[in-house]
Amino acid sequence: MIVQTGRFGQITVGESEEIRIPSGILGFPQFTRFCLVDPADDTLILWLQSLDDASIAFPLLEPKVFKPDYVARLSAAELRDLKLDNVNQSAVFSVLTIPEDPTQMTANLKAPIVINLKAQLARQVVLQESEYTIKHMMFKELRAHLVTMASRRQASRSEPQADEAPGVGMAISVRDIPPSLTVKSLN
Repeated sequence: MIVQTGRFGQITVGESEEIRIPSGILGFPQFTRFCLVDPADDTLILWLQSLDDASIAFPLLEPKVFKPDYVARLSAAELRDLKLDNVNQSAVFSVLTIPEDPTQMTANLKAPIVINLKAQLARQVVLQESEYTIKHMMFKELRAHLVTMASRRQASRSEPQADEAPGVGMAISVRDIPPSLTVKSLN
C-alpha cells in the first residue's frame, strides 16, 4: 500500500512492515495500524507511523541505546495479549519527546512499546517498576552513542568517502528488526 505521510512524504508499506496495535497508543486508541519508518538520518531514531492517520507519527528509540540495563517486565496477561510465547522474539522501544531544544529530549521508560516481531503485533505497556519515569533525560547518552558509532564507522573505512546524500525515509520490515532481549516475564 502507498501511504502519503505528513513527515516522510510517500512511502510504500508491505505486509511484512505493518504492525497491529489493537489497543492503540496511550491517548490515541483509535489508531491501530502502524509501520516503523527509518528516516535514514543516522540518529537511530525510528518513527512509528500510523497507517490510519498519515499525520500521526511517534519517534521511537530502543532504550538499551541510552540505558543498557533497561528491562521491561511483562505480566502473563501482557505476554498473552502480545501472543509472545518466546520473549526473545520481541523488540522494545521508548516513545521520545523531542522539543525545540533537542538537548531536552526525553524518553518514556515507564510505558514502552513492545513488539512481537514474529506476529507483527504490538502493545504499549505500563511497567510497574518504580525506577522508570515517563521523562527520562537521555540526550547526553544518545549523543555519546552516536559519536562512538561514527568513530567506529570512520575507523573501519579504508579510504575517504564522499559526502553521502541524505537518505529517504522508508518503512522497514518488522521481521528484520533484531530482538531487544530486554523483555522478561514477571513470573
